Amino acid sequence: MTTQQPIESPAASAQAIELERAVVKHWKAPISFAVLTLVALVLFIVVARDGSTTLRLSSVGDFIALPNAVLPARPTGIVVVVLLAALTALSLWAAATARRLGAWLPVAFGILFVLGFLVWAGAGSMIPVPGLLFATVGLSVPLIFGAMGGVLSERAGVVNIAIEAQLLGGAFTGAVVASATGVTLLGVLAAMVASVLVSMVLAVFAIRYFVEQVIVGVVLNVLVTGLTNFLYSSMLTDNPELNSPDRLPRIPIPGIETIPILGPALFEHTVIVYAMFIIVPLIAWGLYKTTWGLRLRSIGEHPLAADTVGINVNRLRFWNVSLAGAVAGLGGAYFTLDTTGAFTREMTAGLGYIALAAVIFGQWNPIKATAAALLFGFASALQQTLGAIGSPVPSEFMLMLPYLITLLAVAGFIGQSRPPAASGKPYIKQ
Repeated sequence: MTTQQPIESPAASAQAIELERAVVKHWKAPISFAVLTLVALVLFIVVARDGSTTLRLSSVGDFIALPNAVLPARPTGIVVVVLLAALTALSLWAAATARRLGAWLPVAFGILFVLGFLVWAGAGSMIPVPGLLFATVGLSVPLIFGAMGGVLSERAGVVNIAIEAQLLGGAFTGAVVASATGVTLLGVLAAMVASVLVSMVLAVFAIRYFVEQVIVGVVLNVLVTGLTNFLYSSMLTDNPELNSPDRLPRIPIPGIETIPILGPALFEHTVIVYAMFIIVPLIAWGLYKTTWGLRLRSIGEHPLAADTVGINVNRLRFWNVSLAGAVAGLGGAYFTLDTTGAFTREMTAGLGYIALAAVIFGQWNPIKATAAALLFGFASALQQTLGAIGSPVPSEFMLMLPYLITLLAVAGFIGQSRPPAASGKPYIKQ
C-alpha cells in the first residue's frame, strides 16, 4: 500500500521560497566580507610594502591646521586585517544566529578596508585627504543626479535605463545654449529641458504604447550617443564658438569653507553642487513624507489599488518620469558647465549605467543611492590621486578600480534589494 504524499499548498510553497531567498540574502554580506578580508590579507600582509604613508589632513587657509598623520604601511596593514577578520567573524555569527547588527558593520568594514588600501598603495608618499574628498564630491555629482532621476522614475513604475541618454543630451544642449547666449544659467535650464524631452520619449513609449521599457532605454542611449556624435562632428567641430561656454563660478561659503577636511570638500563648489545638497534631501523628504510621495510609491508598487482610489496612474507616471529627466539634466549640465567647459564625444563614458547601479545598490532609496554614488566617486578620485602621487600600483588596475568597487558592492549586497513591485510593468486600465 503506497503512502500518498501530502499536497503542499501554494501559500506554503511561496513561503518556503521566500524563506530560502531570505537565507541566501542573509549570507551575502558575510561572504563578501570574507572575500574582501582575504584580499586585504594578500595585499596588506603577504605583499606588504615598506615605508610610511603620510595623510595630509589640512589645506592652505584652513581655520585649524591639523597635523599630518604618518602611518607605517606594514604594521597598519596587520592591524587592519585583524580588525577586518573580527568584523567578518561578527557578521558570520550574526548570519548564523539570524541576528541583525545594523548598518554600522558594513560602514566600519568599508572605512577600515579603504584606510588599509590607502596606506598600502601610498607607502612612501603623501596623500592629500582634503583634495581626495573634494574630488570625490565632484566626480559623484552627475552620478547622484542620475541616480535621483532613476529613483523617481522607477518608484513611479518605469525602468530608467536611459539615464545615460539624459546625461549626454543635457551635457550637449547645455554647452551649445550657454555658448550661443553667453548665459551659463540658461545653459543649465536648456540641459534640463533636453533631458526632459528624452524622458518624455521614454514615457510615451513605455506608458502609452506599452513597449518593453529596457529596450526603449537602450535604444535611446544609442540614439542620443549617435546624434550628439553627429552634431559634434558636423556642427561643433567647424564652429568652436558654439562649444566654449563660460563655466559656473565657484562660490565658497564664507567661514565654513575653512573647516579642516570637510570645508573644502563640501563648501567650495558651484551652484549645481549646492543644488544637489538641497535636491537629495528634498526628494527623500517628499518621497516618504508627502502626499505626492505616497502617490508616487503607490503607482510603483500597486497601480491597480492606486487607480481604485482615484489616482490617474499613467498621467502621474508620465509627469514623474519627466521630473526625473529634469533632475538628471542637472547632472548633464555639470559635465560641460562646471568641470570641463566644453562638450566632447561620449563624455559621460557610461556613467548613466553606473548611476543605475547606484539606484539598485541603494535599494531605490534617495539617501542610500546617494551613498552608493559617492562610493563610485571615491573610487574614481582614489584612482586619480594615486596616479598623481606616482603610486607603483599598476595603472591598469587603477583604471578598473572604480568599476571593480562598484561590481563588488552590487554583487555583495544586491540580494538585499527589492525593486518596486510594478517597476517595468505597464498599467493597462481595465
